[in-house]
Amino acid sequence: MAALGLLGAVLAGCGEGAAPKAPSAKASAGTPSPSATASTSGAARPKPGAEPAAAPTMAPGPNGLTPVYTRRVADSPKGAEKVVALTFDADMTADQGPRAARGERFDNPELIATLRRLEVDATVFMTGRWAEEYPDQARSIGGDPRFEIANHSYSHYAFASPCYGLPTVPGPDMAADVRRAFDAFRDAGAVNVVPYFRFPGGCYDDAALRALGPAGVTAVQWDVVSGDAFAKDADAVAEQVLDGVKPGSLVVMHCTRSAAPVTERAIRRIVPELRARGYRFVKVSDLMRG
Repeated sequence: MAALGLLGAVLAGCGEGAAPKAPSAKASAGTPSPSATASTSGAARPKPGAEPAAAPTMAPGPNGLTPVYTRRVADSPKGAEKVVALTFDADMTADQGPRAARGERFDNPELIATLRRLEVDATVFMTGRWAEEYPDQARSIGGDPRFEIANHSYSHYAFASPCYGLPTVPGPDMAADVRRAFDAFRDAGAVNVVPYFRFPGGCYDDAALRALGPAGVTAVQWDVVSGDAFAKDADAVAEQVLDGVKPGSLVVMHCTRSAAPVTERAIRRIVPELRARGYRFVKVSDLMRG
């Protein structure tokens, strides 16, 4: 039961069952700009060659606070374009290696195969520990131009407390934790890596935004919670997404087979129904470019 409780904290700690914390006005200052790239001095960014050219980021907020992006707003006088970004958190905490060794699967290759078959562009927010456990999959996802890999921390520990029972990364170690994840992506051979970061659990405060300022990343939240964590009804997950999506939405889902077992089946319904409504699927970088 204790192991199940911790796994619940991990998946709950990716935003299931709770709305993301609204950033303060100063934290969300700035607009996406292809020229506003991450700092190179001590920055927690991909190594040269690992970041696609012109991946847009947001300008830092006052006093260097990390900017926060949630969804695209209307981008023309006629209203927002019907685009949606599906994002998938590939979660594995730093201390879950023994469970993986016993056969628990934190990956979901069938989900990735379905996204490819349906020709869906998507962003995978990956922990460094996941990339270490599944380097071949990290390299495959990060080498496919249909996908991009973004940073979900190395450890999947919280960057603010309380946060669904997750252990907390000390403030002085936050930027190093993010750097370590980018290093894990590089070591796995992933190339389509973008300078975006998702807080585990969506939990953050101004202290965390300040601590990550030198990292040069843009924090990416969401406006649609899929409810796929521990769900057993794929249709219920699909309906929650379909009911929540608006033009410019950013959906949070999971790429974790043992704890989000119906996500792939839900995708098989979500994709054709949204396409029938006129939606186009884009990566977060494409959403921000708008």
